[in-house]
Amino acid sequence: MPRVSRLILILGDQLDLKSAALEDFDVQTDAIWMAEVAEESTKVWSTKPRIAMFLTAMRHFRETLSERGWQVIYHEMGTHPTFAEALAASVKELKPQNLVMVHAGEWSVQREIEKEAAMLKLPLEVREDRHFLCTTADFAKHAEGRKQLRMEFFYREMRQRTGVLMEKGKPVGGQWNFDHDNRGSFGKEGPGLRVAPRRFKPDAITQEVIAMVNKRFAEHPGTLDDFDWPVKADEARLALADFIEHRLAEFGQYQDAMWTNEPWLYHSRLSAAMNLKLLDPREVIAAAEKEWRDGKAPLAAVEGFIRQILGWREYVRGIYWRFMPDYVGRNAMQAHEPLPEFYWTGETDMACMRDAITQTLRYGYAHHIQRLMVTGLFALLFGVDPRRVHEWYLAVYIDAVEWVELPNTLGMSQYGDGGVMASKPYVASGKYIQRMSNCCAGCRYEPAQSTGPKACPFTTLYWDYLLQHEPKLKTNQRMSMQVRNLARLDESKRSAIQKQAKALRKTYSKAS
Repeated sequence: MPRVSRLILILGDQLDLKSAALEDFDVQTDAIWMAEVAEESTKVWSTKPRIAMFLTAMRHFRETLSERGWQVIYHEMGTHPTFAEALAASVKELKPQNLVMVHAGEWSVQREIEKEAAMLKLPLEVREDRHFLCTTADFAKHAEGRKQLRMEFFYREMRQRTGVLMEKGKPVGGQWNFDHDNRGSFGKEGPGLRVAPRRFKPDAITQEVIAMVNKRFAEHPGTLDDFDWPVKADEARLALADFIEHRLAEFGQYQDAMWTNEPWLYHSRLSAAMNLKLLDPREVIAAAEKEWRDGKAPLAAVEGFIRQILGWREYVRGIYWRFMPDYVGRNAMQAHEPLPEFYWTGETDMACMRDAITQTLRYGYAHHIQRLMVTGLFALLFGVDPRRVHEWYLAVYIDAVEWVELPNTLGMSQYGDGGVMASKPYVASGKYIQRMSNCCAGCRYEPAQSTGPKACPFTTLYWDYLLQHEPKLKTNQRMSMQVRNLARLDESKRSAIQKQAKALRKTYSKAS
């Protein structure tokens, strides 16, 4: 193989033909480097759907690059266990003069590559990731001098900067946020008939990956029987068009609603494609905004969807890079319980947890309320160490890249950062789940009961959480009403709740 001038490093979540790393690619002298390494699937016990999503998307991207006549150095699974070893082998063979990459999406991966480049005594050029609408430097400017960071203010700045849903310098509709219009539940009738999301039948490359994952990672949780995700850029655009046409209009009203055995509802199924950079967020935002301007979708739905991308997605990335590497170890509420074993199996008598976890292991997917207010809520109330919760979310979801997953899990879901991401702990009893889903109708527990044989574990642990953290929570203005409700509990009730919560922790921790 001829010596190359520059080795362009492309990671598994950087599958973007418009990447800054490729902008001046010289087909005569440069080569692209990609590597599948087992460490990325085992440092957290990744599920089969997550492993397969990354690997098949990478292999399809390799084909796209090769079709352009670009030289691709590709290490398939089993060649080298780590990025460092794979890179060292390629450098030894190709003797490049320097390395080029776009900034990684994970702190430890970035540091690993920087360290290896230094060991190899090769210059490493790290370029800005243009996939995002806000650079880390811009976020630092936004954060400078602020005592508290809040997504809403960042989101408004992003709207003003980009002109999205703006007219004459003001937000369309006269307000920035239509969140109050987007909290509907389905009621007893359920979600009704909907057009099923577009599926993408596995082609030969994906089938090969599925077979390899099932063999090599046989002991990992999850199944690939239903794998049908978009794994190429053209498929991702078809998935976007499908969502815009069939689900965007109802997305806003029902984005927080849940229904048993209904994994997709009105959600987009686009997060993985965006996080692997098969799909540009600008394209997604523009398509949604056009649907409103053409009168085909209500403003509340479009604004709510765009806020998740232009607001939350950009905001969590800013938080991640501002506070890493110590962010991952934060544990503001001093939670130290183990993660219950049923998180890896779905084998629990709590109907909502069984539905959300079983769905997660089957598809590698759950929508944001299932993550925040079912699996995340239980872990928060149970007192699981937030780092263990983070590792589970990173392992099980196909869209999980650390820059987006960690702040959402440790910060928003678990309040482990003490209020950097969220202004309060998102705690609720089982009655919230009853209001937003039909799960409780088929469950042995009663969400209104906090003690006794039929008491909902969520409700028991909710009151126990308030009792346990009352001194800290009562200073939080947004928690004042919930904390004041503790006055309704006499000493005997408090004692009974705490006793039952202790028994729950003992029971669910046994097999962990």
